[in-house]
Amino acid sequence: MALPARAQRTPGSISLGAQIGAPTGVSVGIYGARALSYDILAAWDLDDFFYLNVHGLYDRAIADPPGTSLFYGPGVFIGLRDRKPNNDEVALGVSGTFGLRYRYDRLEFYARLTPRLALLEKTDVDIGGGFGIRFFL
Repeated sequence: MALPARAQRTPGSISLGAQIGAPTGVSVGIYGARALSYDILAAWDLDDFFYLNVHGLYDRAIADPPGTSLFYGPGVFIGLRDRKPNNDEVALGVSGTFGLRYRYDRLEFYARLTPRLALLEKTDVDIGGGFGIRFFL
């Protein structure tokens, strides 16, 4: 009896899912023709805030278990918070992310940490991260 095939990284493949953590939101993976892939995380509260984080990621395969890899890479983020009246906040800065991912069939599971350095509206350091699952389209 054969085991299901592990999802292979193919140029142009896209995965879509969710991340639970800080922040919780929708996660998209876009896999490039070379070593670099892209990771986009969007989170929002319809009444209060919007957050977008984009990273360029590199993968380094781990031999055991098969389908496991270490990922890491630089990124940028923007956060908008609506505090009424006329007290809106904007955060813009640089970030990095690193974590482990496991691909099985058309699913991808991951855990990550994301240190962030806000440069605007004020300088601030923060650490986010979470656990996620994505489905290859």
